[in-house]
Amino acid sequence: MRALIPLLALMPLPAAAQTFALPQGCAAYVTIQKRNCTISHLVRCDADPEGFQRRIDVDAGGMTYMGVLDAETQWIESWSVLIDSTDLLLAGGTDPASLTTLLATGVDTFDFETQTNGGPITRYQGQDRLTGEQVVIDGITLDVTTFQVQATDDVGNPLWSTTGSEFVSRDWRTFVSGTRTTDNGAEVWSDDGTPVEFIFPGEDGFLTSTPRHGCGEMLSSLGAATGPGADLHERF
Repeated sequence: MRALIPLLALMPLPAAAQTFALPQGCAAYVTIQKRNCTISHLVRCDADPEGFQRRIDVDAGGMTYMGVLDAETQWIESWSVLIDSTDLLLAGGTDPASLTTLLATGVDTFDFETQTNGGPITRYQGQDRLTGEQVVIDGITLDVTTFQVQATDDVGNPLWSTTGSEFVSRDWRTFVSGTRTTDNGAEVWSDDGTPVEFIFPGEDGFLTSTPRHGCGEMLSSLGAATGPGADLHERF
């Protein structure tokens, strides 16, 4: 199997104003404009193992997140740019996430751990469930899911929990964000990253760096942009 290229190697190259450029060997296949003043570029790189893909998030201030998942939507590596925090999936999870199981049975449980910056270990336990509903957003058919996830430290102390609803693209084998509520014991916040537009290569706005939905509403949900658990669902 080919080695995974580091996330830092995917730092964007200089580009024309208001566009996002990728290194050679990496290509985005869709740009998603979301309700929460965020853009997600879904990317595949030739040097990555088969079935792997990347997500790069951009808000009005620039890039906020980069992550990689495998063909089963396991969270292989996640980089929260604003706090310069990198989480790596640890081998030997009790119950690895499986998109195949979700699509075949309607529910997938998971129980696995990641390590942050080579130090603290976080355990994630939860499930995804298909509701049986499909929606069409900007011409793209998506399955609707509900999810819940609980994060604890390496001795079982609760860190945060999140519940919500997302979407799955069967064609792209990936999750797409929806609504979620996160509780870290000190505060509770909600976020709505539901997609509004799907933009493809050659279309106006593909690889744009300018979000255009909900940007006037983001001050009220600032905690959701940087708090624990902010980036981790959506399978990255």
